[in-house]
Amino acid sequence: MATDHTKKHYGAGFVAGMCSGVTKICVGHPFDTVKVRLQTAPEGQFKSFTDCFLSTIRNEGFMGLYKGAGAPLVGWSIMDSVQLGSLQLYRKVLKQTVYAEDRRLPTMGHAIAGLLGGLTVCIVATPVEHVKARLQVQYGRSGKGQYSGTLDCATKLIKEAGIFRGLYHGFASSLIFRTHFFFYWGAYDILSRWMSQYMNLSTPTINFMAGGFSSQIGWVFGLPPDVIKQMIMTDNIAKKKYPTWMSAATEVYRHSGWRGYFKGFIPCMLRSFPTNAASLLVFEGVLRSLGDTQ
Repeated sequence: MATDHTKKHYGAGFVAGMCSGVTKICVGHPFDTVKVRLQTAPEGQFKSFTDCFLSTIRNEGFMGLYKGAGAPLVGWSIMDSVQLGSLQLYRKVLKQTVYAEDRRLPTMGHAIAGLLGGLTVCIVATPVEHVKARLQVQYGRSGKGQYSGTLDCATKLIKEAGIFRGLYHGFASSLIFRTHFFFYWGAYDILSRWMSQYMNLSTPTINFMAGGFSSQIGWVFGLPPDVIKQMIMTDNIAKKKYPTWMSAATEVYRHSGWRGYFKGFIPCMLRSFPTNAASLLVFEGVLRSLGDTQ
């Protein structure tokens, strides 16, 4: 569980994060595909989460739910390695500097480390999520759309607008979205401490339960900027419908009111608990096996 980090196994977090990333894709990508489609589809295309889920399987096969998984399978392993590895480093630095007088890193320290880790990973996450989003909203059987796969999509984006304006389109929206990690990791520490004190549970069980519930708390804050991020990332790069973050945010409210900021809420919540519970269980387990005691 999330407590003081005193041992200097600085590479352990990066290894554990990579294992967490693989776990996250295997468990959560189908839910993510449905979420992205609900967030970006024209009004009335899907009646509900179930309709989108079954329609995807019916028209594209079960593997249609894993569209765009190639980029995050590699990318998410790297992303979680960077995010969780940097999280561990930020925790250690904060404990040794800002909170040196405290017996253990306080909840605010975990929240700040989570925020900094989230902002850091945007360097890796933006192109991965951009490619993933474009493939996920490409309907029909694989290979029949504008992009034949992950590499083809990335190559065409670079040819069309270059690396930053093409592949890194939506970088600012990615930074704004990842501010929700402040709440995620703050909640994870609070829940871990509470469960450890008041519930007779094993450490892996606490990791699993706290990871699942804290992710859902984080997504309450993260879903609105995620909706906006998806709109920007799936926009036409050459003729942008949403030239700024605020223009996309305004369009959501104009079209759907405040409810528009919570499009995809059900698949997001369904996905977040098992995906993050499993990934945090793996992350913390690998840390312990590598001797990075917490």
